[in-house]
Amino acid sequence: MKKLIIVATVLFASVTFAQNKNAKASLEVDGVCLMCKNRIEKACYSTKGVKSAIWDVKTHELKLIFDERKTDLKTIQKSVVAVGHDTKDMKAKDEVYNAINPCCLYRDKKVVDDHKH
Repeated sequence: MKKLIIVATVLFASVTFAQNKNAKASLEVDGVCLMCKNRIEKACYSTKGVKSAIWDVKTHELKLIFDERKTDLKTIQKSVVAVGHDTKDMKAKDEVYNAINPCCLYRDKKVVDDHKH
């Protein structure tokens, strides 16, 4: 029994220490403009554990630094989707997407084309 407790303690300790307080990741997030950038980054920062969130308008890449002890990528993606922006793995609800500024409707080809000019 004593060996079992020692093994369990060692396993628990290694799992705890395996979590990175400065984990880095990037996600693809749909959007078209600086208003989108502000909304996406603000959603990330409202997620406990996110330390840095920078979304690039041209590449749609969201670069993150976050504390894995407090959050994970799925939770961050849920925050982004909740404000109307699709990720590669999750899609915003239509009613949320349709409520964002008409300038930001990235699913509309005309809106996307207008931002390219």
